[in-house]
Amino acid sequence: MNIPLIDLKAQYKSIAEDLDRVTKEVLSSAGYIMGKNVTEFEKEFAEYVGVKHAISVGNGTDALVIALKSLGIGEGDEVITTPFTFFATAETISAVGAIPVFVDVEKDTFDIDPSKIEEKITSKTKAIVPVHIFGQSARMDEINEIAKKHNLKVIEDACQAVGSKYKGRNIGTLGDVACFSFFPTKNLGCAGDGGMIVTSDDDIATIARALRTHGSGENGQKAYNLLNNITEEVATVQNADDTVYNPLKYYNYLIGYNTRLDAIQAAILRVKLPHLDRWNARRREIAKIYDEKLKDTNLVTPVIKEENEPVYHMYILQSEDREAMLSKLKEKGVATGVYYPVPLHLQKVYKNLGYKEGDMPVAEYLSHRTFAIPVYPELTDEQVDYIVDAIKK
Repeated sequence: MNIPLIDLKAQYKSIAEDLDRVTKEVLSSAGYIMGKNVTEFEKEFAEYVGVKHAISVGNGTDALVIALKSLGIGEGDEVITTPFTFFATAETISAVGAIPVFVDVEKDTFDIDPSKIEEKITSKTKAIVPVHIFGQSARMDEINEIAKKHNLKVIEDACQAVGSKYKGRNIGTLGDVACFSFFPTKNLGCAGDGGMIVTSDDDIATIARALRTHGSGENGQKAYNLLNNITEEVATVQNADDTVYNPLKYYNYLIGYNTRLDAIQAAILRVKLPHLDRWNARRREIAKIYDEKLKDTNLVTPVIKEENEPVYHMYILQSEDREAMLSKLKEKGVATGVYYPVPLHLQKVYKNLGYKEGDMPVAEYLSHRTFAIPVYPELTDEQVDYIVDAIKK
């Protein structure tokens, strides 16, 4: 038996009729940029998360960049985050001219350790970016308390955690702004790249909308006024059309970006969103089987905090002899993945920041031991049993 780490073809087959239908509808409409599917998906996603505003963008990385810029974070500012995550979390901080300041993680949950944050705060610190890694929430109460004490902004990197909860509250509602990714392998994935910024702050939403489209048009003017403390009414044009011709786009107020969610991707995501909770529930069901059947092995299974409802973007095991385990599982046809082999503070690109081996001992420990096994919702019970059996053997 050969079992991939994630099977996108299986998910497509389960909803193929609807996906094919909406894709053809968008193609035949010739409305490829912005338009009804994008605005409707933004409304539906905002309602799902429980926020006032959802601003779609081209990918999760752009979402983080624009979120940072919308909060006024830039050259010389410091932003605290985790070294045990995908590179984009730190890369986006650098992309806006700020400096990522790394704080070690918790050994059991892999999330940033709140007890180590305050010692890294300086007069230049402007924000904290916790990552809800592998689909489990960081300890947001402690993080928000620290942020409030030091007048810092909180940006949730929720790119791996769509649908998860913390103390009954939806991920994405726990900071000033949050960012999601719809990369195809995510729990809610499109057929390409896509991302979303969510917030309940009207001003942040306005600036984010302006930045995603070259700082132009009505939102560009509104954002310019907000950033420069100008109070004036901005006229609204109802018939502006981004697909063919929108005269407003030739009036620019900020240096922004060109990062929009394609209409086809929005249509696909609208089909998938109603299935998300069911898919996440199946992931938890599979994880529970793994927890129970692997508890007597020498592998360390994931630790889930009582206050969290995770979505298992990845099911992560720890092994003292990871390479041998991965080799054996490959022989058995079970795909695995290593997340993450080099913590961010030791990446060559950040050599200038002066970190050295031993500075983040927990992240470094985990980078040599963690690996993922399949947990996607389309796995059959037979496949799950085969994976467990292969691991035990």
